Amino acid sequence: MALSPPCKSRSPQFAFTRSTLRNVLGTVHKDTDPHNNPLPHEIPPMKRLFTRCLSILCGTALLSTTALASEDASCKAVRMGVVNWTDVIATSGMADVLLNGLGYESKQTSAVQQIIFAGIRDKRLDIFLGYWKPAMDKNIAPFVAANQVKVMEKPSLADAQATLAVPDYVADAGLKTFADIAKFKDKLGGKIYGIEPGSGANTTIKTMIETNHFGLKDFKLIESGEAGMLAAVQRAVNRKEFVVFVGWTPHPMNINMKIAYLTGSEDVYGPNEGAATVSTVTAPDYAERCPNVTRLLQNLTFTASQESQLMVPIMERKTPQDVAKAWLRDHPEDLQRWLAGVSSVDGKDGVATVQASLKN
Repeated sequence: MALSPPCKSRSPQFAFTRSTLRNVLGTVHKDTDPHNNPLPHEIPPMKRLFTRCLSILCGTALLSTTALASEDASCKAVRMGVVNWTDVIATSGMADVLLNGLGYESKQTSAVQQIIFAGIRDKRLDIFLGYWKPAMDKNIAPFVAANQVKVMEKPSLADAQATLAVPDYVADAGLKTFADIAKFKDKLGGKIYGIEPGSGANTTIKTMIETNHFGLKDFKLIESGEAGMLAAVQRAVNRKEFVVFVGWTPHPMNINMKIAYLTGSEDVYGPNEGAATVSTVTAPDYAERCPNVTRLLQNLTFTASQESQLMVPIMERKTPQDVAKAWLRDHPEDLQRWLAGVSSVDGKDGVATVQASLKN
């Protein structure tokens, strides 16, 4: 069996191990007196054994210091798609700060989800941190089926929810289930408030109206972005008017307004009354090309409570990046968790590199 080529790693751990092995091997070489060593013919095999151990340790040292950083050159620029949902803006802002702190060049593109999935397919985007399941299932399905995008196995958020909601005073008046909506048609003005056109949440409402599910055939869907919908809901709340809208958690709406999520949805928004997860989507070959960034994305998980806290200052007009930096300074345990096993773009310690960047 041919021996491996000499190792050139200069890590302190490897240097110490190499020195120790050489000292032991030197002792074996010195003790060649037949009277002290009854089996001198076994020295060559021992030498081969130590050489093999040295080679294995060398490989381990090289892997530990350079493997994560040895990515394709294209990985340095990370092109991120972002939908205009505050939770996705918050988590994408965190990823942006971490990536830039590690020495990558993160660039964000704001678009609706269908354009983002197409952008990943067309190699114009690399990652997307906002795949809400099941709300976006219909939109992402053809891209997944064609192996044009890849959904990371572990969700970044496991305790989300998205379904129809009403202010608490509306629920107290009797509108508590999907079947109750039609009973309050006049007070609701025959309107259901959704988010941006083409979203999965809006598609579900359209389907209910078109099929007269829950008796909604005479209702009209009001489409707008998140901000527009929330402004309309807030106006209704200020006037104590009836309103039904798409609600979800995590989101500051659950902190800023007293709302109730409707039950009896018959799984139109998924099982368990709209229970949802949020996952990261990448190009199909991204994990193989960019293992270091992929490790960061795998580590980057949140709870609904954490995301809601991140969103509050963003809703108050602070930039997502400033909010992310403040969070990392105040929550060093999250910084350690998210950067476990992650190096800087040039192979240095990821935690130390990002901590240094936060001081600027």
